[in-house]
Amino acid sequence: MSDRTPFETDMLTLNRYVMEKGRRVKGATGELTQLLNSMLTAIKAISSAVRKAGLAHMYGIAGTVNVTGDEQKKLDVLSNFLVINMLQSSYSTCVLVSEENKEAIITPKEKRGKYVVCFDPLDGSSNIDCLASIGTIFAIYKKTSEDEPSEKDAFQPGRNIVAAGYALYGSATLVALSTGQGVDCFMLDPALGEFILVEKDVKIKKKGKIYSLNEGYAKYFDPAVTEYLQKKKFPEDGSSPYASRYVGSMVADVHRTLVYGGIFMYPANQKSPKGKLRLLYECNPMAFIIEQAGGIATTGTEAVLDVKPESIHQRVPLVLGSPEDVQEYLDCVQKHQKSS
Repeated sequence: MSDRTPFETDMLTLNRYVMEKGRRVKGATGELTQLLNSMLTAIKAISSAVRKAGLAHMYGIAGTVNVTGDEQKKLDVLSNFLVINMLQSSYSTCVLVSEENKEAIITPKEKRGKYVVCFDPLDGSSNIDCLASIGTIFAIYKKTSEDEPSEKDAFQPGRNIVAAGYALYGSATLVALSTGQGVDCFMLDPALGEFILVEKDVKIKKKGKIYSLNEGYAKYFDPAVTEYLQKKKFPEDGSSPYASRYVGSMVADVHRTLVYGGIFMYPANQKSPKGKLRLLYECNPMAFIIEQAGGIATTGTEAVLDVKPESIHQRVPLVLGSPEDVQEYLDCVQKHQKSS
């Protein structure tokens, strides 16, 4: 008989992973470990709520509009409260920036720590009612000033990120996390209630075969974007054209790009000259993950992680993915800049 058992007896859970990473950092206080574990608890709770939403009558609109003009869904509101409450009760945060709140949230004095967290509690929520994949995105920074906490503490470029990640609520619940030493993926085991390591040190392909963007805005595209897409659809070297895939849920589209390679685009256009995605809690965390996996993330003019934020809900263009694909797009941009 085989001595292999159906159960793993030395599992690397996400909690264990976070603790082990923390122990390796000289002078670590355990505060980041507390923070990440609280974030994971919120993600587990959101995952449970997403699965039960239909039965609990949580689909539909909450009757309010968030600060960026999107109609808030009931699950949006619930997810936002879950993340805020869990992060503040970790005693490790001082400033929280959420897509759902107009102003930064300052943690009460008695619960304050040294970290700033920017998050989108439920990204892709327009897809909730049709059961498409949705997700949670977050980025963690260390407070750099000695002043009283304020929204200015969040005005740090993405290069300062201490840890970032996203949760994808799809056919399973997955967390992709980076603390600046590569990207690791964890899957939620519902029986254990724990995230288990399923892929270590994920690397994106140098070149993919998929492009992802909303072509419904084609009439507003810049000439560089139009030319790049033409090259993908009708390759001049006689190779096979790229496939088009677009869910409209950023976490789902970026995760597919990470796993299969290719390019994800939400560039500036005539309708949204500054882009549409938000820098602090959408673009920066995803750019950090993609760069840690060996990819490129750009606004078209500079690396996303180099952009200095000026407001908490600032929008920027975003193009990210496999290095060769993104570089080909940047070549198109530079060509059109020279000709103009």
